[in-house]
Amino acid sequence: MNKLIPVAAAIALSACTVHRQANVTDVDATSGIVRLTYGQAPLQSAATDDYVANGTATKQCQQMGYATAFAYGQPVTTCTVTSGSLCMNQSVTIQYQCRGIAVTQTPSTNYW
Repeated sequence: MNKLIPVAAAIALSACTVHRQANVTDVDATSGIVRLTYGQAPLQSAATDDYVANGTATKQCQQMGYATAFAYGQPVTTCTVTSGSLCMNQSVTIQYQCRGIAVTQTPSTNYW
């Protein structure tokens, strides 16, 4: 019986972190800002894969003519659903700054 307690505790604690996919929610082409957002329920520790989020932001930046995206600032957490004084759902926003100029190659004509 005593051997089951650490196993149950490990299972309970491993279920606390939830992986979320961050989606593009705001784009400002003039200043080169891309914001990605994901949701977080109460009693959860939601996280997103930084590599995938950076790829999503870079793709959006390239559509605007920039070369790449760099994360800046801290994630901004906003309560989206409240019940009394409790926050029932949070929205986490990650900001990226687009940098560089995307170089597009035109198809070259082969004269050989």
